[in-house]
Amino acid sequence: MQTENIELLKANCKQTLELIGENTEREGLLKTPERVAKTLAELTRGYDMDPLAVINSAKFKEDYSQPITVKDIEFYSLCEHHILPFFGKVHVAYIPNGYITGLSKIPRVVDIFSHRLQVQERLTTQICQCIQEALNPLGVMVVIEAQHLCMQMRGVEKQGATTITSDYSGVFLTDKQLRQEILNSIFTHS
Repeated sequence: MQTENIELLKANCKQTLELIGENTEREGLLKTPERVAKTLAELTRGYDMDPLAVINSAKFKEDYSQPITVKDIEFYSLCEHHILPFFGKVHVAYIPNGYITGLSKIPRVVDIFSHRLQVQERLTTQICQCIQEALNPLGVMVVIEAQHLCMQMRGVEKQGATTITSDYSGVFLTDKQLRQEILNSIFTHS
């Protein structure tokens, strides 16, 4: 994020604090606008990154054709409706079709999309579509389990509720047995 935008965010944060009745000149709040501006820049850094480029930077020809699953990828994101955090785990499986990617690239793609204002449903779909587009595998499966502070801190105030979303492409759409095998591997804790 550009310095100019950080300065604008600082000014807006200061104004917001004043609008809710705070004294922005008191010791505890003097540097808060700057901290908030830098935090927002960090939490939304995914807008400046290209997830396809990340996967393509480590794309390798390989004849492996069995499912590859990367599970329990921690993520943190901001709900676009209330700008409150939601967080949890992403599980990704794909079946190569001539190409694989470096295993670290899958969590990097998760980080890029989660570091944007999001809804969990779109986050799930974006990850799935990105991997499908970059690798053209036989199928991709993405499952996300998350807790939403917008549900826990405000509104219904339901603690511990978990939202699960999923998206599938290719063989995972049609092969229910394969899909169930991957789901079992994801949700079976050793």
